[in-house]
Amino acid sequence: MHHVLARITAKPEAAEATRGILSELAVKSRTESGCVAYELYQQEAAPHVFQTVECWKSRADADAHMTTPHLAAAVAAAGPLLAAPPEILAWTKLE
Repeated sequence: MHHVLARITAKPEAAEATRGILSELAVKSRTESGCVAYELYQQEAAPHVFQTVECWKSRADADAHMTTPHLAAAVAAAGPLLAAPPEILAWTKLE
C-alpha cells in the first residue's frame, strides 16, 4: 500500500470555496483505479487548513492520480485561494 498525505492551507477568507473544490476532488479521486481510500479533513481550530489522507494500491496508482484531468482542474481552481503551496508527503506501509 502507498499512502499520501496532503496538507492544503487556504487563505482564511477562501476556506468555504476551497472546501468545495477539495470535496469534489475527493469524490472523483475515489473512482480512480487503484484508489483504496481518499479522505478529506478540515481542521476544527483553523477551518482554512485541510488534510487529505489517501491510500493507493501502489505508487504507480498515486502517480497516475497526479496526472488526472480532475486533479489538474482542482489545482487550477484552488491555486488562487491558497495561502501556501500544498505539502504533499508519500508514505509506504511497512506491515
